[in-house]
Amino acid sequence: MNIQSEIKKEGIEVINELNSTAINSIAIKVTKALQNAFPEKTLNTKEISSRLLELKMYIAKLPEGCSAKYFYKNQSIYFSEKMSLTKVNDLIIHECIHYLQEKTDKKGRIFRLGFCDFTDSYFPGTGLNEAAVQLMASKCMKKKNENATYFGINLNTVSPNFYPLECTLANMLDNIVGDNLLFDSAFNSNDNFKNKLISLTSKKTYNTIFDNFDLLLDKQDYITELTAYNANNSTKEKKVQSNCKKIEKLKSEIKSLFFETQDLIIKSYFDNAIRLVYSKETSELYRNKLYEFRNIIAYAEGYTFYSKYYINQMVELENKQESNFGLNTSLVVYKKSAFGTLFTKLKSVLGLSTKEKVTTNENFYD
Repeated sequence: MNIQSEIKKEGIEVINELNSTAINSIAIKVTKALQNAFPEKTLNTKEISSRLLELKMYIAKLPEGCSAKYFYKNQSIYFSEKMSLTKVNDLIIHECIHYLQEKTDKKGRIFRLGFCDFTDSYFPGTGLNEAAVQLMASKCMKKKNENATYFGINLNTVSPNFYPLECTLANMLDNIVGDNLLFDSAFNSNDNFKNKLISLTSKKTYNTIFDNFDLLLDKQDYITELTAYNANNSTKEKKVQSNCKKIEKLKSEIKSLFFETQDLIIKSYFDNAIRLVYSKETSELYRNKLYEFRNIIAYAEGYTFYSKYYINQMVELENKQESNFGLNTSLVVYKKSAFGTLFTKLKSVLGLSTKEKVTTNENFYD
């Protein structure tokens, strides 16, 4: 199948190609937006701008609900004829980031796109990758959180219209891992985020979360497909009714899968982190981290996992404190460095800056 046939198969109908002036304007604006959003990454703006100038861009008729699409097979971006290109928005930035994510082999074949594995025909990692890129694009546009409800799930997200469920979960992971590693791995297509999350939870947990992102995306795409069929085939009543039942079932499955993933993120991380609590100071760090997590998770009618988990963890903290965190008077023989190592590790796990001053009892053991 030639490239034109593949473009047509994607539902893309080219109207015209953007001229060099328009492409130059987009390249400059996207580069500046990335630089302003991620100054700590010391991005190579010359390289980014240069690469974007080589990118082919088109105005096209796109499938319903699609405003922009990057097509990796010919390294081109297609913008909907309905989209204004006078100002850069998060969708434009999103598709440009996809191009910048590409990692190719010596033969020019793409083998990785952020978190997405292109060596597998199923493209595992697409769900997490789309979420990470959308969070990056939203940050570039300085988007503020909004309340939204999808499939009975109440969210507070910077991206209510694009990948809201995936973005909510990815934001939790970003909060846990810290150091902007989510964006680093998405933009540079590396394993830094993966390795850090595994160290904070487990490899099994990471793999489950990774797969669940793809499952969520697949189920939502299937709903879109069924909905489109129903809209275009209203006379086929039996098929439409069957599709409606499938859609309701998919919605229920999506809701269950979302909360399974959210609860796994919470439990796997905080179960591991509490093992590093060894003093009143580290106990308070843990308590605050878990308490503040309530602001970034999603809720639904009848959802009780977080509140019950929080209570259980507070009870465990109290028990640790009552038992003097498993310590006794023999602690005086321990060297200060042992406590320093533990405290540094806990600060890293809980995302506390090493520059932040926290009072400890380490000096007592000099």
